[in-house]
Amino acid sequence: MKMTRLRHYLGAGTLAALALALHQTAQAAPEGQAIINAKCQACHTPEGNNSLSRISHQRKTPEGWLMSIGRMQVMYGLKITDEERRAVVKFLADKQGLAPSETEGVRYALERRLNTVETFDTNFEQMCARCHSGARIALQRRPAAEWEKLVNFHLGRWPSLEYQALARDRDWFDLAKKEMVPELAKRFPLEDKAWSDWQKNRPKAETLAGEWSFAGHMPGKGDVAGSMKVAKDGDDAFKVSVTGKYADGSPFDGEGSAVLYNGYEWRGAVKVGDVTMRQVFAALNGQMQGRMFDKAHDERGLDFVAAQNGTSRVLGVQPAYLKAGAETEVSVIGSGLKGKPSFGPGVEVVSVVSATPERVTVKVKAADSAAVGERDVAVGSAKGGSLAVYKDIAEVKVVPEFSISRIGGNGGSTPKVQGSFDAEAWGKGADGKPFRIGVFPAQWSVEPFDDRAKEDQDVKYAGVMDADSGIFTPGDAGPNPARKMMTNNAGNLKVIAAVDDAGQSHKGEGHMIVTVQRWNNPPIP
Repeated sequence: MKMTRLRHYLGAGTLAALALALHQTAQAAPEGQAIINAKCQACHTPEGNNSLSRISHQRKTPEGWLMSIGRMQVMYGLKITDEERRAVVKFLADKQGLAPSETEGVRYALERRLNTVETFDTNFEQMCARCHSGARIALQRRPAAEWEKLVNFHLGRWPSLEYQALARDRDWFDLAKKEMVPELAKRFPLEDKAWSDWQKNRPKAETLAGEWSFAGHMPGKGDVAGSMKVAKDGDDAFKVSVTGKYADGSPFDGEGSAVLYNGYEWRGAVKVGDVTMRQVFAALNGQMQGRMFDKAHDERGLDFVAAQNGTSRVLGVQPAYLKAGAETEVSVIGSGLKGKPSFGPGVEVVSVVSATPERVTVKVKAADSAAVGERDVAVGSAKGGSLAVYKDIAEVKVVPEFSISRIGGNGGSTPKVQGSFDAEAWGKGADGKPFRIGVFPAQWSVEPFDDRAKEDQDVKYAGVMDADSGIFTPGDAGPNPARKMMTNNAGNLKVIAAVDDAGQSHKGEGHMIVTVQRWNNPPIP
């Protein structure tokens, strides 16, 4: 029971559980420093000024600290209650977190964007990111001595590391200590100006209370927009309610709670309909940006951006494209929207359908001669977002281009992990350079990726693609007696998107691996 419960807490809904409970116990929760002193000094040496070896020489995200505590529970038998764990994570994330600039470019791991293709230098990829995400390393800070201890820990815990694939052709341990440790200490240092400046200027949590306008997009469902009310509910804790609609008119309404870590790391849990969705946002300068996703199925989620009422900002245009010579209705989503909408030269506002400070809906027409490409959008002084004008679709891209889904269910404890896809249309500007038009409706299908996939009938067994939504549901877990050698329902598939634009058919292809269950699902993948 203990291990089962722990795995639950360290899974996809971990910080959602924290957010749901912390606002109730924020005042009464044991003080984090006292818990650390009581629980951790058996292994971590006091160094004065409430400092402990190892712990005081690291900075991490809330998820990173949660993962460390979970490791102590699993590997070293740490006894800690749920309430104590919440208090320690909050304390450490506030005291030893990351500045906003230190998380830029690697927030996809926190937001559970699990099909992100990482881009790091070759040495970093070969030495670190061959076993786990590069973002996991980039979302922590240590001095050189602590990075060296981490290298030693890896080899001590996994002594076969040097002999694994991609390590046998080099002196891994020597390179790790002599080349990677100095590089990591330089790239991700414990002390830097970004962190010291952030500590001095960290905003108060209460500034986030109020009403927010938001816009978003969910693959397989479409655009969504609405408002979010945030009410203070204790120190760094909030009550949250959202009211909105998808483009197809279906509601996006829910209530929940949230906790703010380190002045900007927003972690919430909101029940929308019968689904509890996590919120992982960066809350900065009157804006929240990140991802909302199903607590139980983090592959199901939407991009989210919100602006606080009182600011003047365009969050997006829905839909965000217009064909030259055509007329259509578009909505500009934002806050403080006041004045005449502007979509650049060649795009005329035919009429205003409706207008509020959060949403302006207009009929627009693009001249036949309108320059193609993306152009900035403004409503009075409010700016942001873009509208793409195009003549023809040059290419359709399946997004994500490469993805992984996982079999599951069938009486087992691990659920299926779906695949969700968008069909992204691209055009060419007058200079011949490609530009993104936007997400188009498509008809979806799958095909064998190669001859082996065709021979093994992967299309038949690996799962089912919904033709209208682009949602792929994998097959059941376990051996399949109908397949050759009773193998499971894994597969290697092409993902096909067929887009129709004024009678012209365009196709795009992606690649999806359908594989087995993931048994270890940490807060940072």
